[in-house]
Amino acid sequence: MKNTRHAKILELIAKQSIERQEELLNYLRDSGYNVTQATVSRDIRELRLVKAATGDGHYRYVSSKNAGKSAHTPNRFETIFRESVLKADYAGHTVLVKCYTGMANAACEVFDAMVWNDVVGTLSGDDTFFVLMRTEQAAKVITEEIQKYIAH
Repeated sequence: MKNTRHAKILELIAKQSIERQEELLNYLRDSGYNVTQATVSRDIRELRLVKAATGDGHYRYVSSKNAGKSAHTPNRFETIFRESVLKADYAGHTVLVKCYTGMANAACEVFDAMVWNDVVGTLSGDDTFFVLMRTEQAAKVITEEIQKYIAH
């Protein structure tokens, strides 16, 4: 039962932006798991879940295995983005982020360390990185969000 609950928790935090234990508790109960706050707290410790900053200034639970370098602060993200990125645009589900020569890997790395909704994955080159989004609307939204971090 514990293994299936842990799997459900990992599934929930991957699909939902869950910021508090109470939210996770409610999602688990809605999914048919009759758990207590203490159980959820213990599960969070056992799964080594951490809170990572999202692109909109909030936090959400992520697996520390997937957090990578999510110790990156939003300030570090902003600094690297402002120093690296020239422009962002999208076509269909794909977002193009144009950077100074040699800076795309750094910008993509801090982008990946943040938690973004609807990002399928990224691909980085020398002066450009691409973000594959789930929908065209999500591509539009993330492009607008990225543009806020570009120095003009």
